[in-house]
Amino acid sequence: MKYVFVTGGVVSSLGKGLTAASLGTLLERRGLRVVLQKFDPYLNVDPGTMSPYQHGEVYVLEDGSETDLDLGHYERFTNSPLTKQNTLTAGRIYEEVLRKERRGDYLGATVQVIPHVTDEIKTRIKAASQHADGDVVITEIGGTTGDIEGLPFLEALRQFALEVGADNALFIHVTLLPYIKAAGELKSKPTQQSVAKLREIGIQPHILVCRSEHPVEDDVRRKLSLFCNVPLEAVIEEQDVAYTIYEVPLTLQRQHMDDLVCKHLKLDLPPADMHAWQVMVNHIIAPRHNVNIAVVGKYIEHQDAYKSIYEALTHAGADNDTGVSLHKIDAEDIEAEGAGKFLAGMDGVLIPGGFGSRGVEGKIQAARFARENNIPYFGLCLGMQIAAIEFARNVCGLPDAHSTEFNPDTPHPVITLLDEQQQVTAKGGTMRLGSYRCKLTADSHALAAYGEDIISERHRHRYEFNGAYRALMVEKGLKIAGLFVEKNLVEIIENPRNPWFVACQFHPEFQSKPDQPHPLFREFIKAALASHGRK
Repeated sequence: MKYVFVTGGVVSSLGKGLTAASLGTLLERRGLRVVLQKFDPYLNVDPGTMSPYQHGEVYVLEDGSETDLDLGHYERFTNSPLTKQNTLTAGRIYEEVLRKERRGDYLGATVQVIPHVTDEIKTRIKAASQHADGDVVITEIGGTTGDIEGLPFLEALRQFALEVGADNALFIHVTLLPYIKAAGELKSKPTQQSVAKLREIGIQPHILVCRSEHPVEDDVRRKLSLFCNVPLEAVIEEQDVAYTIYEVPLTLQRQHMDDLVCKHLKLDLPPADMHAWQVMVNHIIAPRHNVNIAVVGKYIEHQDAYKSIYEALTHAGADNDTGVSLHKIDAEDIEAEGAGKFLAGMDGVLIPGGFGSRGVEGKIQAARFARENNIPYFGLCLGMQIAAIEFARNVCGLPDAHSTEFNPDTPHPVITLLDEQQQVTAKGGTMRLGSYRCKLTADSHALAAYGEDIISERHRHRYEFNGAYRALMVEKGLKIAGLFVEKNLVEIIENPRNPWFVACQFHPEFQSKPDQPHPLFREFIKAALASHGRK
């Protein structure tokens, strides 16, 4: 087993996850089985209760684990099998150490960061490799080198690398080269100091990945090589890509980063075949067509809150040789100024998931505008519930219809709390989470998209379509296009009176890849393209 550790310096949000995922892409295409893993140093047990404004979207794995959005990059870029073994926070580590102490597992020893916390971290590295049966484990460490909460993780990596041997462990440090406009030059000193801090801990990076808005000149490379003790060819430029994040593996391959990794880890492998990947990127960069898609949400100002949705739209666009122009619309703006101002001229309307009542009425207006104007509509999780509320109010004649999440006293609770959630009080990890099977209905858009009548999709919600209103809505023209048969839960609804109006309780965006776009996203963009052609 080989191990690659990805750390970051200077500032956070540099793209360590994208770097790790891109390396995974290259190594997979050289014939290796890659396992990706994320360690986050915050004390939350998982990101499930964290605000999207602070942390971006919560990504859900097949087994129901609520994880950091970087695991979405891992699944999009590679075929790494991800479970709860592939995600870890300091909160979970300390929780487990304290649980063992309470059980008496340490036999009366004084429990300390070293060795007890570091040993637990090392155990999790080994567990991920054993669970997935891979050839290479790529572990990303969240946060920034020098942060006090990250020190136990870095110490654990230092120990682990020593234990497995120099030929089996490699460190990649992702760092920032800031550009000082007044001086007209990139500054290497922050990177030098970041690497110095890493070396104080006992870790010498083998590869330096330099994030920059400008090209890294040879004199800067030589300076970094000299003062960071890294070979010149191992100073990798990771300049901001012009069009799409899916260019990153190609830029790293051109600089032979995967060759450096294989050389250090003593792996004799053929070059990565990236031809199909390049074709996909070309479709994103220079599509033949274009559509305008409105995303009506409540976290619009945070670019990572709907990260997987934006990426799934990109994948679907590439598959249709179509550029997707995103129009990010705050639902509260629609409440204040009306849907027509923002949605007229759109080729498709997508309403994503969310929690809380803010902006809900704006989303309901958006769903009504799409339905009444035959604009292709795609609802995800809350977006399905919004479509049901709107249909109940304006088609079924129930003007007070609502969800009990937003109005517990509504006389027509068309959306209500799941039975299994009635007695749940804890917030973390208690929703309906992970993959569930869904049976699709004949003559539905969903069945046409998937091409099979039994599917499996990932969920993250507490509320559901109220079966008591199912007969009325069907009578008025709504189609129940998918069911979780075991509990008779509505998973997909459609409006056959519209060219394409599909809403699902699950999150299909979590299973979309750039070279394997999700069927529902693919068909949504196809419908939007047809809508564009009708104008």
